[in-house]
Amino acid sequence: MPKRYNDLNAYLRGLYGCRVQKITVDAGLTCPNRDGTIAAGGCIYCNTRGSGTGAWARGLSVTAQLQQGKQALAKRYNARKFIAYFQSFSNTYAALPHLQALYEEALAVDDVVGLSIGTRPDCVSPAVLDLLQSYTTSYLIWMEYGLQSAHNETLKLINRGHDRQTFCKAVEMTRKRGLKICSHVILGLPNEGRTQMLATADLLADLDVDGIKLHLLYVIKDTPMEDLYRSGSYRCLRQQEYVDLACDFLERLPQRIVIQRLTGDPHPQELVAPKWAVRKNDTLSRIQATLEKRDSWQGKAHGEPLPAG
Repeated sequence: MPKRYNDLNAYLRGLYGCRVQKITVDAGLTCPNRDGTIAAGGCIYCNTRGSGTGAWARGLSVTAQLQQGKQALAKRYNARKFIAYFQSFSNTYAALPHLQALYEEALAVDDVVGLSIGTRPDCVSPAVLDLLQSYTTSYLIWMEYGLQSAHNETLKLINRGHDRQTFCKAVEMTRKRGLKICSHVILGLPNEGRTQMLATADLLADLDVDGIKLHLLYVIKDTPMEDLYRSGSYRCLRQQEYVDLACDFLERLPQRIVIQRLTGDPHPQELVAPKWAVRKNDTLSRIQATLEKRDSWQGKAHGEPLPAG
C-alpha cells in the first residue's frame, strides 16, 4: 500500500535507482553539552552513549564499521549503495583536519555515495560547512541538526544548551552552501502539548528544511529523565497519542520534505518507558492506518493533493 508521506527509501531509490541504506558510524567524538564547554550533563534524555553504538570504543575504525554494515545491509535489504551516518554525539565537534580525515575515510569505502552528519546547530562553523560543501559535486551530503523543539522554554528545560535562533542561523549557513538539511524533533517533551509540538512543525515548514526525523521521548536508564519519570513528574505518551501527533505533524509539512524517521529505536536493555517504544513496526503501521482512516497525508494542511502511489 503506498505511503502517505515522502519517505526516505523512496527518495533515495529515486536518486540512485536501487536500495540505499544508511550505515551508523561511531567516530569517537563527544559533545560540548557534555564535556564542559556548554555543560557537563548533556540533554536530560541522553546517556553516556549519546545514541551511539560504542563501536569506536571497541576499536572499530570508520572503515571497519562501514564494511560490517555493508555486509549486513546487503544481505538483509539487498542494498547496493550506502550512506555513512555519523550519528553519536556531535560529529562536527573536533578540529577540522580530524573531521576531514574521518569524512574522507568514509567516502573512500566502495559503494558509499554520501554522508549524513549528525550534529548540533551550535557546533558548525563556516570552515566545516565549506569542507562538506566541497564533497557535494560527487556525493550526497546531509546535515542532521538536533532542534527537538521550537520553544526556548523547552530547550532550556531539557538542558539543550542552545536556543531556537541558533538553529535558524545554522540552517541559513548550511542552505547557502547547497547542503541538505534534516531536523530532529522530539514529540512528548515535558510541558509540551499538541499546540506547542505542532508549532515546531510550522517553524520547520517555514524554514523549508529538506528532511525531518521524528522521535518519541522515551526514558532510558541513568538519565535525568529517568529521575523525572520515577518521581511521577513526567508521563510518557501512550502509543496512539504519539501516532496521532505524528500524523498531525505530517499534515503540516510540505511534501517536498523527506521523512527520514517517524519514531526512534531505543536499545531494549536501556529502555525504562514506555515499553511500546520497541515496537517500531507496529507504530509505523498505526501511523499509516491512522492517515488512511483520516483520509489524510503529508502536506494536506498546505492544500497539497494526496501523493501519487
